[in-house]
This record gives sequence, structure tokens and C-alpha cells, in this order.
Amino acid sequence: MNKMIGIVGGMGPYAGIDLIKKIFDQTAAARDQDYLPVAMLSVPEKIPDRTDFLSGKTKENPGKPIARIINSLIEMGAELIGIACNTAHAEPIFNCIVENLKNKEDSSKIVHMIEEVALYLKQNLKGVKKVGILSTSGTLLSNIYPKTLANFGIETLQLPDEIQRKFVSPAVYDPQFGIKAQPEPVSEKAESYLRIALSHLIEKEVEAVVLGCTEIPLAIREKEIDGLPVIDSAAVLAAALVKKAAPSKLKDSTI
Repeated sequence: MNKMIGIVGGMGPYAGIDLIKKIFDQTAAARDQDYLPVAMLSVPEKIPDRTDFLSGKTKENPGKPIARIINSLIEMGAELIGIACNTAHAEPIFNCIVENLKNKEDSSKIVHMIEEVALYLKQNLKGVKKVGILSTSGTLLSNIYPKTLANFGIETLQLPDEIQRKFVSPAVYDPQFGIKAQPEPVSEKAESYLRIALSHLIEKEVEAVVLGCTEIPLAIREKEIDGLPVIDSAAVLAAALVKKAAPSKLKDSTI
């Protein structure tokens, strides 16, 4: 029997849908019954904004409700857990998730998105030493990518605060044109803002760029820009979940 995958959605809601789609896209199947069992719980009103917590705007740690959702998914039969949000993997949040699981051993069921991205870079982009990170301000503040990738000998370049505030944050959060307000299709303004930020990273001579927010790939879908690999963190997580659930069903380990 294939292992059931549980997805924590709602951060934002379309990011969870996108992750499930990528799981199915990367599954070798010829009929309905060949696809992997997947359960998603998307309860956005229960999960405070991750960046607001990490920046001190709220004291309510999102890790607690995320843990409750994971507990529910495990009770439903999920044997692997994917969290459709990079920022939720920041240490203050992720540690809180682990602390609030009913069974601490269930933490081994969580497939850690940032660690999977690091593994992917090491295994598939051999020789890459410097990677740009396009992420939310919360992920940037947490330094989760620099800390994790450094363990694999990879240097990271994150955006300066001015570029982050002027372009990335509005592209995600602006109530009129941001991805959270207009996810499908993403507004032209949000996409253009993200491409401006992306070009800033490319100008710094990075060897690849990681889309370190599960909502950014809704706007930027290319796998390569100006000859540089663009790594979709959600696609990496999807491939890792398929591989762990049923290795023979993974179509291709390269994203």
C-alpha cells in the first residue's frame, strides 16, 4: 500500500492546492487508482501570519495551530506530512510545531521543505556554491535558508531590506494586487514586482535562484531565467513526498 500524504494548507490557500497539483504532476500513473492518497486541511483562519509572528507584530505562534492540523491529518491516516509554507519552517515556528504534536515521534513524518531544497541543490546542481533566495520577509528574517544551505557548503544571497519592502512584500501582501488577494491569476503588477526583485538577485552573479515562498511560483513559473536554474521549493517538496511515499512512482527527481 502507498503511504498517505497529509498536506497542511492555508498558507496561502492556493499554495496548498499548488502543492497537491505538483504531487500529482510528479506521480507516474495510468489510471485513477495509481495516484497517491493525499489529504489536505486548509484552515487559514486558524493560522496567524507567519511573517507577522517572526517580525513581532503578533505574539501568537502559528506553530500551535499547525501542529493541531498535523495531529488531525495523522489521525486521518497520513504517514507523511508536507507543510505548504516555507516560513512555517523557521526555527521558532517549526520547533513549536514539534513541541505541540500529540506524539513527538510523529515529527519524523514531517518532510522538511528547506532541507529537501538543500539536498536537491547538492544532488542536482553539483558545483553550485552561491544561490539567491526570493522569499517572504519572515523567511528572510529567520535566516532558515542561509543556516540550512551552509551545512551543504552553499552560500546564500538574500535581498536587501529596501528591495524586500518595496517589491516582494507588496507583491505578496498588498490587499489590492498582492498574491494573497489575487492568486489566480496573479496580477501583472505583483508578477512585475517579483521579477524586479529576482533581477536584483541575478545581477549579483548567483548560480541559481530558489523561490523560497510557496506563493511566488504562482507568479514565476519558469525553470530557468537568463540561463540560471530557478528552483521551485514547492516542486522540490512535492517530489520528496512522492519519493518517500512510493519511490517507484516518482516521474523525475529533477525539477
